[in-house]
Parts: sequence; C-alpha cells; structure tokens
Amino acid sequence: MDDGRVIADMSVDGMPPPLFGRKRPKMENDKDAKKAYASLSGREKRNILFGVISSYLLFGFFFFGALAMLLIFMIKVWFK
Repeated sequence: MDDGRVIADMSVDGMPPPLFGRKRPKMENDKDAKKAYASLSGREKRNILFGVISSYLLFGFFFFGALAMLLIFMIKVWFK
C-alpha cells in the first residue's frame, strides 16, 4: 500500500514524468482528427487502406520468409 511517504527520491533532472500519473491524449475523442478524416475523399481513404494493408502484408511476408529460411536451415544443416 502506498501511504505517500518518500523513502528515496528517484527524480532526475531532465527526465519526463511517468506516464501513469497523467492522462494521455486520445485520438478517438479528438474532434479535429474526426473532421480531418471526414474531409478526405473516397480515393484518399482507399489509398490509406491500401497503405495499411500493404505494410501488414510486407511484414507478414518477411516474417514467414524468415521462418521458412530457419526451417530449411534446420532441416538441411542442423539436423543432418
């Protein structure tokens, strides 16, 4: 239980305060972000979606390619 007493002060000059003591800004509640998204055209929204999907696919191909290379190495070299 925290009773508020300070045994040893761990604050260092120049370090930001901890994240658990303050609220983080939320993008869902930001009216400006909603207005900016609503003002996008259909083509711009499709381009954003295409960019997100292509980045996930690129990451997936890299991950499964590395996994395939590891399995091939294990079968051909390590287990012989």
